[in-house]
Amino acid sequence: MSTYETILAPGRAEKNYWRDLWHYRELFQVLAWRDVSVRYKQTVIGIAWALIRPFLTMLIFTIVFNKVAKLGAPDNVPYALMVLSAMLPWTFFANALTETSGSLISNANLISKIYFPRLIIPASSVVVAGIDFLISFVLLLAMMVWYQFVPGWQIVMLPVFCLIAFLVSLGPGLWITSLNVKYRDFRYIIPFIVQLGLYISPVGFSSSVVPEKWRLLYNLNPMVGVIDGFRWCILGGSTPIYWPGFFLSGGIALFFLWFGIRQFRKMEKVFADII
Repeated sequence: MSTYETILAPGRAEKNYWRDLWHYRELFQVLAWRDVSVRYKQTVIGIAWALIRPFLTMLIFTIVFNKVAKLGAPDNVPYALMVLSAMLPWTFFANALTETSGSLISNANLISKIYFPRLIIPASSVVVAGIDFLISFVLLLAMMVWYQFVPGWQIVMLPVFCLIAFLVSLGPGLWITSLNVKYRDFRYIIPFIVQLGLYISPVGFSSSVVPEKWRLLYNLNPMVGVIDGFRWCILGGSTPIYWPGFFLSGGIALFFLWFGIRQFRKMEKVFADII
């Protein structure tokens, strides 16, 4: 007959928690697939929304910033392509933040009934934003063919900046979703943050238009470094990265990731009680 021994040791639960994330990987896959299917269920044009939204936004930004405000693009780069290359990471960030912020509330029944690492829920929600990103990337490829634009060697670095975009999105998302469990007002704040962030991030314009003395301060917005990195990968040397600002953005992103995980783990123990 098998016997089991229970061991209570300081810090053991913390170590097991990160091991449990791997143990419950199938639950992560189930939740991610469910979120993707629910997002496009009973929609008339389905996943085409992932193409229509960035295309219309790109069109509006091109008219407003290029035709009306007379802001130009770097040499030999179509303005619409410059905008779309920034729309991809921004849309990913906005969708990920929106999906994760309400993920715990929408899974209240699951949280209150069984144990599993709650971190799986917001992490699986980011997959929805990732699917939208991949679909939108097809639009970017089509635009490159339309303008007969061939990216340089920098395109091989794109997966690295995709990972950075994921980390930038996950940190604030974990923090906000944990606060949203206790303070439901945050669901009204997220749309405002997303809308404001769209205009203070270099989506409709190049970050090079920011005066040199303010560029480092401008990179306190972590999405500036991500967007500049995407443009550098896709458009090449015509849109160089401002490296001091990029490292500053990266540091801010890592801080928010650490802070988001810390706050999430701190509040995770009471999720089932107050949700």
